[in-house]
Amino acid sequence: MVIKIDLVTGFLGSGKTTFIKWYVGMLKKMGYKVGILENDFGAVNVDMMLLEELADENCDIETVAGACDKDCHIRRFKTKLIAMGMCGYDRVVVEPSGIFDTDEFFDVLREYPLDNWYETGNVIAVADAKPESELSEQSEYLFASQLAGAGVIMLSRVQETEEKDVQKTTEHIAKAVKELCGRQLENEIIAKDWSALSEQDMNRILCSGYYRADFTKRFSKDDIYQSIYYLNVDISLSKLIQAAEKIFDSPECGRVFRIKGFVSEDDQWYELNAAKNSIKTSPIASGQKVIIVIGESPKKDAIDKIIML
Repeated sequence: MVIKIDLVTGFLGSGKTTFIKWYVGMLKKMGYKVGILENDFGAVNVDMMLLEELADENCDIETVAGACDKDCHIRRFKTKLIAMGMCGYDRVVVEPSGIFDTDEFFDVLREYPLDNWYETGNVIAVADAKPESELSEQSEYLFASQLAGAGVIMLSRVQETEEKDVQKTTEHIAKAVKELCGRQLENEIIAKDWSALSEQDMNRILCSGYYRADFTKRFSKDDIYQSIYYLNVDISLSKLIQAAEKIFDSPECGRVFRIKGFVSEDDQWYELNAAKNSIKTSPIASGQKVIIVIGESPKKDAIDKIIML
């Protein structure tokens, strides 16, 4: 049996994990047995822990850590997909890091034996509805490259964003994709609160497919982005929120796009999921004392001083 495999991609902090909770929940309600593969940038996979509530007899969660060179990471990705191909899944959903090169997904699926086991279903891109402050040339390229091949682009946090800003983001996406590969987006962008999606919207997402965008690669993500890890830091939730706000607002910290992790307070675990436009926390059943800062050349010394206060 050939397994449908979907890729859910998008820039750092776009809301991919939140979308996957909704998307996989929908697949499970339809009776699918689903495997989720978290293909993260760093050595500690925080997003996998955030998805654990989905795990049951109809959903397994696997991970590939990205703390290695590109060739090693691709080998791990392929090996994990081979193992998952033997588990009887109807659907596999891959969530990569926010700096993923989508060509790696297609390249791996062309290799034996994966080319006989898997069929590409959908490439779904997630983008924050709140307009991004001006990106560097490198990040603008990566942002567009992750959207260019998507069959559908889901805007996140629409319900928290003014209509004029949603329109501004939609125009930015269309312009960025056209400038990158010449693709003219038509009705591929869904700008709705995900809780209000209709049955027609859901069918559209399930059958969205993908687009083989053709463009020249200009930058390597490995030359631009870095992650900084803090393990076993004793910090209160309120102080972590203050630290995140300060890191995003401090030019001396470099260009930080994402801060995520967990803290424990009064015998309760909390998750932090922060981007410049949105800092969110919520209680979670279990966690690990880890804080991860991801950005474009983040300045560790300056960030250390804030996190370790």
